[in-house]
Amino acid sequence: MYYTGYPKDLGPSRIIPFTSERQFVQLLHEGRPVVVAFTIKCTYTQHLDKVLEEAAATFYPHVKFVRVECPKYPSFCLTRQKTEYPFLEVFYNPEQAANPGKVADQNITKYSAKVLPFNYDQSVYGFREYFKKYGFKYSDTD
Repeated sequence: MYYTGYPKDLGPSRIIPFTSERQFVQLLHEGRPVVVAFTIKCTYTQHLDKVLEEAAATFYPHVKFVRVECPKYPSFCLTRQKTEYPFLEVFYNPEQAANPGKVADQNITKYSAKVLPFNYDQSVYGFREYFKKYGFKYSDTD
């Protein structure tokens, strides 16, 4: 019998479900890279979920993984200006926005983050190579 890699006992899910932009900004503020999967219901999303679960368990706690169900949060997904789903983007290096100008509400903090498209192999290996290329800390040994 051959081992196909699934199912693996990964423990509890390390994927953070997207609930609001406020929660997302707080996650960015932690200073770790955040891989965001923008998804819709389809068979490819089911495969991607398995890959994300394994990658999230592998790179925890150095890289955070977030899954956005686009039908539930269309305004957040539409700002990405993509037409093909699912897709991945990596947000990192949050900085408090310098000189935000006039802010109507003092409770609003603006942040900017660099966003890179993820166009590598969608596997743990692909994520590892991507993190190496961009110099992300993804484990205690690197």
